[in-house]
Amino acid sequence: MAAEGGGKEMNEIKTQFTTREGVYKLLTHSEYSRPNRVPFNSQGSNPVKVSFVNVNDQSGNGDRICFNVGRELYFYIYKGVRKTLYRTHMPEPAEQAADLSKPIDKRIYKGTQPTCHDFNPLTATAESVSLLVGFSAGQVQLIDPIKKETSKLFNEERLIDKSRVTCVRWVPGSESLFLVAHSSGSMYLYNVENTCGTTAPHYQLLKQGENYAVHTCKSKSARNPLLRWTVGEGALNEFAFSPDGKFLACASQDGFLRVFGFDAAELHGKMKSYFGGLLCVCWSPDGRYIVAGGEDDLVTVWSFLDCRVIARGHGHKSWVSVVAFDHCTTSVEDGDPPAEFSGSDEDFHEQIHFGAGRDRANSSHSRLSKRNSTDSRPVSVTYRFGSVGQDTQLCLWDLTEDILFPHLPLSRTRTHTNVMNNVSNSSTSGNPPNSLPNTLPRSNSLPHSSNPGNSIIDSAFIATSVSKFATLSLHDSRKERHEKDHKRNHSMGHISSKSSDKLNQLSSSRTAKADAAKTLGTMLCPRMEEVPLLEPLVCKKIAHERLTVLIFLEDCLVTACQEGFVCTWARPGKVVSDRPLEDTVM
Repeated sequence: MAAEGGGKEMNEIKTQFTTREGVYKLLTHSEYSRPNRVPFNSQGSNPVKVSFVNVNDQSGNGDRICFNVGRELYFYIYKGVRKTLYRTHMPEPAEQAADLSKPIDKRIYKGTQPTCHDFNPLTATAESVSLLVGFSAGQVQLIDPIKKETSKLFNEERLIDKSRVTCVRWVPGSESLFLVAHSSGSMYLYNVENTCGTTAPHYQLLKQGENYAVHTCKSKSARNPLLRWTVGEGALNEFAFSPDGKFLACASQDGFLRVFGFDAAELHGKMKSYFGGLLCVCWSPDGRYIVAGGEDDLVTVWSFLDCRVIARGHGHKSWVSVVAFDHCTTSVEDGDPPAEFSGSDEDFHEQIHFGAGRDRANSSHSRLSKRNSTDSRPVSVTYRFGSVGQDTQLCLWDLTEDILFPHLPLSRTRTHTNVMNNVSNSSTSGNPPNSLPNTLPRSNSLPHSSNPGNSIIDSAFIATSVSKFATLSLHDSRKERHEKDHKRNHSMGHISSKSSDKLNQLSSSRTAKADAAKTLGTMLCPRMEEVPLLEPLVCKKIAHERLTVLIFLEDCLVTACQEGFVCTWARPGKVVSDRPLEDTVM
């Protein structure tokens, strides 16, 4: 955990940090930004976002990166750790990163700004990629940055929704369907093959539940949108599909996380933030846990199976803008009690350097397979996730067995962490009572819909010319809230993590809404003392401006800040260098 207090060291921007598995190091030659490398004046601009895709070309470097800065959108070949290898006795990287002055594609927009984007991995080739781009004025563009073509523009006349696009995603497993969320609180399902029409769409009610409704577009011919979801109150800030694509988690400005069965449009469960809106959400690789972050400066862990909050994490001093699970990192223990660790990150790095955890890393898969045997010693798996926020800090967290299985005595002991790939693909059975539940194959990791015939997507296609449902008007009175409204004295970071009474007073006094008073202390929103409070393994300041991106890749993690700098952090052991590994100021 980061040290408490101020001082010069706390204000230094780190170029590396140490975890249980070793040292993560910033690769300065893999930094992406606007060609002039000048910090972007981010006042009033939409957050910088980053998207990746692999085009599987024969050169061995098929990774492509897209990012937006202000009115500009860039598309480059991504040369991260693999293409910027530091070799022993060489002062410079063996191969330089991409020439920023020569992007594959660059676009500058007038009158609107890109806000989010997403590649379709199913259709990506070395000759063509499908990239969706959402905009601040509500439109969605389908472009091919390799062919430098603009295929289609959706909601061009803003007849469907006039508010800012907050999130856009291809529907998993589909080459043509995509989902778009807006700050109006609505989501729309589109088909790239359909047009949007020249008049405002008319809707008919398809399904309705607690604080949400789903409508289909009433039309004699197929047109967009296929479906309209209205979810909660206020902006729908982000959504995320489960790993198998069957469920949809939505983070809203009203502070609620809502999880739906996507095909059936049924509410599976929900939870409420401690206070303020939820800004970000992500799934664990096996689909068993969801992490959300937002204006309460906390990360909240929610169990999909139990439909309840199982932990909160306190490390940020301002709003949490992104949360993400690290699918490549986990820890494996055989039931022997782990040793307590105390001291500095550098001291622990020396232990790692002398091979303290390498044997475990080499036998991770075999140890997981022991869950199929009659060995009575429990095997535990720890989930790693990360978060970045407006406080310019990166936090890494471990979700351990004492949180996953609360009937065991709580332990503050930290486990040794090892890098392991594709843990979620391990198939197990016959777990001992205290071990992690079975990790199912990707296609079976979540319960199937009890009635597959109730797919709302199928209904949307069928009901385009049917008008037997009542219509429901759009909510025109939804209010948008901007990031600049955040007040530092409302921040969790200014309160001791032990002062749960003060936190409860803060919530009740400054969120004077009836629904907040009703939910606090319930399963929707437990009080601070009612659930475990996680502390970050790592909490480092890594930028001058607020952080807006955190993506875990196989050999690195990628961050970006509002100044427009996209940074690559090599995982431990992925960079070979004789240069000293010390924290330095950028």
